[in-house]
Amino acid sequence: MNTGLIIFFALLGGLLLWGILLYNQLVLLKNNAEKAWSNMEVLLKQRNTELPKLIAVCKEHMAYEQTTLQTVMEARNRVVSAMQFGNMGALEAADNALRIGLGNLFAVAEAYPELKASESFQHLRERITGLEDSIADRREFYNDSAALNNTRIEQFPDLIIAKSFSFKHFRLLSFKSEEIADVDVAAHFTAGT
Repeated sequence: MNTGLIIFFALLGGLLLWGILLYNQLVLLKNNAEKAWSNMEVLLKQRNTELPKLIAVCKEHMAYEQTTLQTVMEARNRVVSAMQFGNMGALEAADNALRIGLGNLFAVAEAYPELKASESFQHLRERITGLEDSIADRREFYNDSAALNNTRIEQFPDLIIAKSFSFKHFRLLSFKSEEIADVDVAAHFTAGT
């Protein structure tokens, strides 16, 4: 066999192997970003399950705060809807509104001693506070995974494989620091206890 032909097939085989390795790395990054989102989604669903329980406990003690309770439930419903449709922009807006609403709810709860003393309220407050902390951690991990994926599919030579196989960008979740500070749930209760 001709030496030139052997070199050609060796180079072609090397190029094919290199393409397969790049493709597999991009698949791994995509799957990591999707898994990070799924992990965060689990916590969002858990929080959404706990919120009606919290509202029910609050309704027993906060007869004059229906607007605050309604605001939290409407924001929760927008989060659920955005999650069902996979609308990241709507999810960001709804989650911000929910976090602000929860902050307001917990601040208003300070004016109701019976509510603050309620064991159910204490348990739900702690559960939701824990979920908020976990969501923040998972959001950070998701953003790291999404950013790594997005960077790789834009870099040469990975972008050749990424465009050929339609790898997509993942939207980063961005929350303004003042929006996070507004709903620092733990701060609302450490001041009152």
